[in-house]
Amino acid sequence: MLHIPTLRTERLSLVPLDHRCEPAYQAFYTDAKASANYGGPLSAGAAWARLAADLGTWYLQGFGVWAVRQKVDQQIVGVCGFWQGKGWPRELTWWLLPQARGQGLAKEASLAVISHAYEVLGWPVVETYMNDSNASARALVLSLDGEFQERRSFPDGLERDIFRLPNPDRVCRERRAGLSNQL
Repeated sequence: MLHIPTLRTERLSLVPLDHRCEPAYQAFYTDAKASANYGGPLSAGAAWARLAADLGTWYLQGFGVWAVRQKVDQQIVGVCGFWQGKGWPRELTWWLLPQARGQGLAKEASLAVISHAYEVLGWPVVETYMNDSNASARALVLSLDGEFQERRSFPDGLERDIFRLPNPDRVCRERRAGLSNQL
């Protein structure tokens, strides 16, 4: 049986997906505005299928997304983790319900999963990409110190910028070392 770990941050628990995520998936994917950059809007049945597919990637690929659960009220407010469709590059991905946006939760969750990829999974690189029109995703990537790598064509016929995301644990160590050297 595959073990999907739980990751913890100051305000969040990133937990394995299960049936309790269905209301968040349905709320997100049936909302045309919220899910516009994620293939939505979808029907409630298609949102359920997306949840099942996201859980299935853990079993097929050994990685996937976690449910983002707030510690304060135990509410599932989105997902964050990794996705790789057939013929697509692996990417950091996330979405949050509209009421959870603008609080730094996507960045907090992303830092935890990027660290996990480097420190636990041993990945040599973590990358992400987004549609050109997704300004909020681009802003988050830049706040994560994302570094532009290349522009690439994708299986859906669109071109996207690929960003490499550094290991936040390493960045923190390097910044601390730099401060120590300045003293």
